Amino acid sequence: MAVRSASPIHYLQMNAAGQKFYLGGETSSYCPSMVSSCPPGNQTVFAPGGSALDTEVPGGQQVYVDPNGALSFTQAHSMNIPPGSSQGPFEYAADQPWAHYSFAGWGASGFMACPTDDARWQVFAALQNATVPGGDVSACLGFSAIALTYEGDVPAWQYV
Repeated sequence: MAVRSASPIHYLQMNAAGQKFYLGGETSSYCPSMVSSCPPGNQTVFAPGGSALDTEVPGGQQVYVDPNGALSFTQAHSMNIPPGSSQGPFEYAADQPWAHYSFAGWGASGFMACPTDDARWQVFAALQNATVPGGDVSACLGFSAIALTYEGDVPAWQYV
């Protein structure tokens, strides 16, 4: 979730949807009908270390920052990451009781959330040259990404 006191993003959940990440909205996942016991897929969970999502899909789903600065994840069954993207470093510090997640590639200082047309906030690396919705980086809000350490079963077959 996002932590930024006295802001519209304070305590919003980070959700995987459309191969990007958003504050607000819903997690988007899929499970094929041939899978007998599908996980619920209703929450976004990062694998330990933060460089992938916690999924059952063969090959997994990697997390990266795309050339525009957007926090993104790979399509299931594909390791295709666009040229010019960054695969980190992502930092995941499991302090008790909260884990802190951040991105330090390209000189970024963590993450920022930028308003979208559909009342969500898209997550980007905190970069002044990011290509954000609306084109105005000054409308974005820096935030700390925190979570309780996840200890349940794999939460999703795949995120979409």
